[in-house]
Amino acid sequence: MAKQVHCPREDAEFDFILGLSGVPVLAYFTGTWPKAIEPCRAMDLVMTGIATDCRGRLTVVRTDITRCPSTTERYGIAGAPSYVLLKEREVVAHGTGPTTATEVRELLDGHL
Repeated sequence: MAKQVHCPREDAEFDFILGLSGVPVLAYFTGTWPKAIEPCRAMDLVMTGIATDCRGRLTVVRTDITRCPSTTERYGIAGAPSYVLLKEREVVAHGTGPTTATEVRELLDGHL
C-alpha cells in the first residue's frame, strides 16, 4: 500500500514530492512547540482521513516547520497548524489553525 501522508525531512524532499505529484498537493504545516502539539495532532487525524478518501486525486504532505524552513517561508506560513492547497505548485487555497474534515473537504471542492 502506498504511503497516505508524505512527511519530508527537509526542504529538498518537499520539493521532490511536489515534483512527482501529478495531482493537487495539500501541504499542512505542523510544529513541535508546546502550544502547537495538540492542534497539530488533531490535524494529523483530519489529514490522514482526507488522504485516504482522496487517494489518487490528491497528495497530502505533512510538513514540519522547523525541518522545512524555506518551504514554510515560501508559502507564507506564520504558525501551526496551517495548510495550503497547491495546483501546479501555485497556492489556490489556504487555511490557518485547527480545522475539521468537513472544512477541508469544502476547501477542496472544485479543485479536485
